[in-house]
Amino acid sequence: MGRIKLSERIGGELFFLDGAMGTQLFARGVEVGRCNDYLNIESPDIVSGIHTAYLEAGSDAIITNTFGANKYALGRHGLADMAAGINVAAARLGRGAAGEDKYVLGDIGPCGGFLEPLGNVKPDELRAAFARQAGALADGGVDGFIIETMAAIEEITIAIEAVKSAGDLPILASLAYDPAGDTFRTMMGISPETAIEKLLPLGIAAIGFNCGTLDMAGYVKLAQVYADAIGTEPTVLLAEPNAGRPELVDEDAVYNLSPEDFAAASEQICAVGVKIIGGCCGTTPDHIKTMTAGLKSK
Repeated sequence: MGRIKLSERIGGELFFLDGAMGTQLFARGVEVGRCNDYLNIESPDIVSGIHTAYLEAGSDAIITNTFGANKYALGRHGLADMAAGINVAAARLGRGAAGEDKYVLGDIGPCGGFLEPLGNVKPDELRAAFARQAGALADGGVDGFIIETMAAIEEITIAIEAVKSAGDLPILASLAYDPAGDTFRTMMGISPETAIEKLLPLGIAAIGFNCGTLDMAGYVKLAQVYADAIGTEPTVLLAEPNAGRPELVDEDAVYNLSPEDFAAASEQICAVGVKIIGGCCGTTPDHIKTMTAGLKSK
């Protein structure tokens, strides 16, 4: 019996994503400021080793090392022309680690600029860049896509449209939130309710949140806000919290939340209806292992 399709799997029992990529790259000696995405070509063993560590920790899916592998982000490192090759290499690394039993999600992050008229990024050019990235990831063998850490509804809408133009694979959409009084907003002022209203009609497979500047209690509350806003809509809710709020130590952001505390908060997040759960900044294979073991025992 073969593995079921990703679209069917994420609608069933809890689905476990992996944890942070950047944190693990730095832990393995990669210098801050280097192009992490280029490591798919330059140092594939490092990236593959991180994927394997998360799979051994209990992840059902790994996310490709392509968060900044669009032409805009790569262009800041002089690597815009290598976008296709970097994405194909990343997808193949993920596929090689996951095998045929686990899943691979192609990671698409923000371009790092602002769309016109706030900035100089042209919508059609951004759409084309995301489409090229998605096409390369599909060529490399991903099972679906996660568009994450988005702040502007216009950019994530363009990304979803671009990915859909590259094929018919499931899309997970995730935004990054900050506290805003008694509720939450992205950096560009988008509420969970607005995200749901604008994005669900686009045919995505899941919606939710990752990263941001919340503590674990904030993530639990945000999950509840999302669950309430989704209501009876047939949409899967996802969450990738950081390992709490970082502390500044010698000008470095340090995440000190223990795997046990991360797992405890993740149980509360899933209790309100989250079906796809993983980790973002500061999370490690130990965080994912402790989380998956705790939730699988429930």
